[in-house]
Amino acid sequence: MKKAMPHTIIIAEDHPLFRTALQSALNQLLDDVRIIETDSIATLQQALAETPDPDLVLLDFHVPGAHGFSGLLFLIGHYPKVPVLVVSAREEDTIILKALSYGASGFIPKSTPLNIIKIAIQQVLEGKQWVPDHIDMTQNIDQVSSDIEKRIASMTPQQFRVLGMISEGMLNKQIAFDLNVSEATIKAHVTAIFKKLGVRSRTQAVIALQQLKVDSEESNNFPDNPESEMPKGSGNVPPSPEL
Repeated sequence: MKKAMPHTIIIAEDHPLFRTALQSALNQLLDDVRIIETDSIATLQQALAETPDPDLVLLDFHVPGAHGFSGLLFLIGHYPKVPVLVVSAREEDTIILKALSYGASGFIPKSTPLNIIKIAIQQVLEGKQWVPDHIDMTQNIDQVSSDIEKRIASMTPQQFRVLGMISEGMLNKQIAFDLNVSEATIKAHVTAIFKKLGVRSRTQAVIALQQLKVDSEESNNFPDNPESEMPKGSGNVPPSPEL
């Protein structure tokens, strides 16, 4: 008899205690499982580059580098065949239903007992959807315009990382240093990001990203003097952002 292939599951969670809880659930549920741990969007992207077809991604909304629903939309856009099970401290019906409307295969509040977490994971691995029992799936949820979803999904992994760093107020030279690339490379990414978002400035890019925030508690990290990096030019998108 052929041995069943092991499941490969990526955990994107920056809190060690909850990451351990998810590992425990997976190890109890599955006889043969390969668990890949990531703690940021950057390490998640690296894991997906090396393992582009995992059986499941367990994604925390607030993992570093993600901004509201943007991380989920990026995953759904680039890896549409990979089920994403959101794990979050948030439990509001509207947030859970919106995550599902964006393509999540399920939503696990962090208050969920371990035995229920195992049930949720099993159902999603079987191709089903899982949500807490109290969720009314007949509710209508106002969804952010599909336009921003498509724009986020169209970005390359590196462009998505740069957009996240822009939203944190980082300048091109700082982003270049952190990513170990040239400033000219970052300027090219910024130009492409602005074009894909249909904006002219860093402030406008951050505002576009804010449409995907989970709630009003998420900070508005506007860069200082954002317009100072933008040259005056014709058309909707400047030819090259300058520092």
